[in-house]
Amino acid sequence: MNIGEIAKRAGVSRSTVSYALTGKRPVSEQTKRRIQAVVDELGYRPNAAARALKEGRTRTIGLVIPPAAQRLTDMQLGFVASVVDAAAGADLDVLLSPSGGEHDRSFERVVSGRRVDGVILMEIRLEDDRVARLRQTGLPFVGIGRTGRPEEMSWVDIDYETLLAKCVHHLADLGHRRLALVNRNAELVAAGYGPGHRAQAGFTRAVAERGLDGVRVCCADDAQAGQACVEQLLAEHPELTAIATINEAAIPGMYRALAQSGRTVPRDFSIAGVAVRHWAENLHPPLTAADIPADEMGARAVELLIQRIADPTTTHNHLLIAPPISLRSTTGPAPGHRHAL
Repeated sequence: MNIGEIAKRAGVSRSTVSYALTGKRPVSEQTKRRIQAVVDELGYRPNAAARALKEGRTRTIGLVIPPAAQRLTDMQLGFVASVVDAAAGADLDVLLSPSGGEHDRSFERVVSGRRVDGVILMEIRLEDDRVARLRQTGLPFVGIGRTGRPEEMSWVDIDYETLLAKCVHHLADLGHRRLALVNRNAELVAAGYGPGHRAQAGFTRAVAERGLDGVRVCCADDAQAGQACVEQLLAEHPELTAIATINEAAIPGMYRALAQSGRTVPRDFSIAGVAVRHWAENLHPPLTAADIPADEMGARAVELLIQRIADPTTTHNHLLIAPPISLRSTTGPAPGHRHAL
């Protein structure tokens, strides 16, 4: 039993539960009584990890994000928000630190200056110098994402390989024979960005299993790039009828390119992908997608980090998430295949 479950049952936020239990901030008597009733019912007692954190030096964790000049995607913003919220529920502060290029000095200050009790890393590469540096220092850390050696650290991650394969199989079941993978930007993929490589692997495997024609392209993370990418795909491969993608930021541009080419989604062309649910639902038309539970992932990363801070020798824990595909309005039978279904 944890603070999150107490908050859910009491109908309050994690931070409110934390404040009620610690007395660090005022909470109304009515809310306190409701929380206490749940605590008594569940027999909750602060665990060893929480006690260890209470005695920590800084009561601050670091969250290492992509460079400040790089616009965060909706999914990345979801991870940041959920980490901050879960940390508040555990009565912890969060220090945001960009990394990459000139920002590596900021990361080094966080690591060597012992300004935090532990670190959560985002956007992990298959070979990641930050992971090597943290292992060298012994500072507790957890990844949202994993390297090519998953056993070397604790992490929560999205199973991009499985999810892209599911997208391909879904499209193949609808009769689509010629598909494209629109990946993240070329610089990221070339640098060994884990999700990009795993998405490619899942797409390639599923295309081969179903005997389909597949093409793979990289695309910068914005709508304008998405439009240019699909315009080029249609010019070079006019026989395409579907796209699978992990580049949520580029999707609005993909829609524009298809509309301007005279193709209606999903009557003439289908799109499936991996995205945060609220983003997928609010697109027009709503995107058929594997909905990433960013809130859950950030909260679990914080829980794993608290465990490692309490006991750095504890066994590494791994959580690989593969949510089902939510069928919305962007996938349909391939042109010419409707009457066969």
